[in-house]
This record gives sequence, C-alpha cells and structure tokens, in this order.
Amino acid sequence: MELGISTFVETTPDVNTGETLSHAQRLREVVEEIVLADQVGLDVYGVGEHHRPDFAASSPAVLMAAAAPLTNRIRLTSAVMILSSADPVRVFQDFATLDGISNGRAEIMVGRGSFVESFPLFGYDLKDYEALFDEKLDLLLKLRESEKVTWSGKHRLAIHNLGIYPRPEQNLLPVWIASAGSPESAVRAGTLGLPFALAIIGNVNPSDYATHVRLYKEAAAKAGHDVSQLPIASHSHGFIAKSNELALEKFFPSTHARTNVRAVEKGLPPYQRADYEAASSFDGALYVGDPETVARKIIHLYQHVGITRFLLHVPHGSMPHAEVMEAIRLFGTEVAPLVRAEAARLKNV
Repeated sequence: MELGISTFVETTPDVNTGETLSHAQRLREVVEEIVLADQVGLDVYGVGEHHRPDFAASSPAVLMAAAAPLTNRIRLTSAVMILSSADPVRVFQDFATLDGISNGRAEIMVGRGSFVESFPLFGYDLKDYEALFDEKLDLLLKLRESEKVTWSGKHRLAIHNLGIYPRPEQNLLPVWIASAGSPESAVRAGTLGLPFALAIIGNVNPSDYATHVRLYKEAAAKAGHDVSQLPIASHSHGFIAKSNELALEKFFPSTHARTNVRAVEKGLPPYQRADYEAASSFDGALYVGDPETVARKIIHLYQHVGITRFLLHVPHGSMPHAEVMEAIRLFGTEVAPLVRAEAARLKNV
C-alpha cells in the first residue's frame, strides 16, 4: 500500500487574511513539502498541471526536478498532465529528464483534463477532446518503448525514425491513466495494461468506485494482462490534525471558498457547511480528521474499492504553509504506519 500527497500548487486568497501568495513563493513552499514528505516516509508526491492564475503548477516536471536532488526515495509523479493539449514528445523528454535527476523515481500520470484552459492556450479545439487524448496517448506509449520512433496521426506532425532523448533511468517509464470517474477511462486503462488512478472528489461515496475498479480489472484480464501486477490509485482532498474537531475547523474555510469558486464556474448550487460535514463523514470523499480517523477511511477504501495507492490532496485552496507541513508530517508519521500495518494484516488473512 503506497501513500502520498498531491497538489495543484494553489495560490488562492487566504480566507483569513485576504493575502494571495506569489506563484514564486508557493512554488518554493511546495519544494519544502516534497522534501518533508520524503523525510517522513511517504511513497509518492504528485503535482497536477494547470494553467490558471489560482494554480502555479503549469510545469510539474520542472517543479519536481527542483525537489529531486533534495529527496532520496519518494516517487515523483504528475497528477495529472493534460496530455490532450500537450506535446507527447516534450512530456516524455521532461519526465525522462526528471527520471535521470531523481535516479529513476519519475512517473507520468495523464488525463484528458477537467479544466480546459490549456486547449486554447496551446491551439487545440475542444471538439477534438477525445480524439486528441487517444492519439497522443498512443504516441507517448511508443516513445517510452523505443529510442527511435516512427509514428503518424491526425493532430500532430508525423515522426519518421527519429531518436527521442534523453532516455529515462527506468527501463520503462511508468505511465498512469487518471480518471474523474469515466467508465470508458477505466476500460481504456485496463485494455492497455496501464496503472489506473481515480479522482474520488465531491459529493460521492468512495465505495461506489469499486465498479470502476471492476471494469478496469475485467478489461485488463480480457486483454491478457496480469491484473495482480497493475497498481490502482485514488486521489481525494483531505487534511490531518491532532483532533477531528481541529482538522474539520482548519480545513473548512479554504475548502468552502475553493469549492464555491468551482460551483460558480460550473453553474452548481453554493457549497454549504452541511455539504462539507457530509463529505467529511465516514462514507464521504473528504479525508479530514485525526490520524486514526483518516487511516480508517483509507483502509476502508483499500478493502472495498481495491486501491493500492492513496494520494491525499492538501491543501484544497490556500492554507498556511505551516499547517500543510504539519498535516504532511502527521500523514507520514502517524497515518501511514496504521494503514500499512492493517493492509499487511488484511493481505495475509
């Protein structure tokens, strides 16, 4: 069972002070957070690509490369790269470079993107949303399999027996497919035999995602892949403090503000305190509480959905750096030992 942190490098106004950190300051803080996550024994840290003023994470590989020489064992992944609007050659080269700097700890997690600002930015049409992802994923997988590549498609110029460099330290650079809940994505990942990641967020019951894992495993088995060797991850918002009450109170203001920004953008009803408390319950998708509470929810997900990796997304909106660092420390030193011990016990039952 792997445990880690994910972030979009939020730079929203602090709800208590009204202050908005500069992108530069928040980027430096995230490097510190990655270093701490490594020091407290977490397994993975993920940075999600976005192109908005309220996120500073347009170049995940560059940011993680800054942390790579300062860390020893933690794996460094995108969470996610918006492959549909990216150049797969550049994505591969960036993460192969990160892989070399980190001595083989890089991963690429790709998705179609729930935020779409990158499409007009890089000159793509949203009507090609699905076709772009399928075509670019095909190219990305070819790039990692061979030093020299010949490929052609509709949305990118063809490549004729050209070398792609640098080559990664790992023999096969890991590529994950991430999904916000699309059954088609689960089937695609399983058919290709790629690791699969689920964004379990919002007003949902995490246990309901067992259906997606079943579809993923069925597709993988049908395609002839060894299902037992395929990792499955989940990503959810959350926060850890010494007590449930403290965690709930500290995480609410930024979560309330951030979720209501998205509610306005999507034309959804306002997010209320009752929504937050429901999502923070045992059957909700917020992993907020003291170490034992958060550990129990993760173990439940391990048992009933079948994940092998859990990413805690913190912060959600802007929070004081010291509070984020303390949550990471508690996750590594108190939550992780509980989850790993119980996962090992259940595996041997």
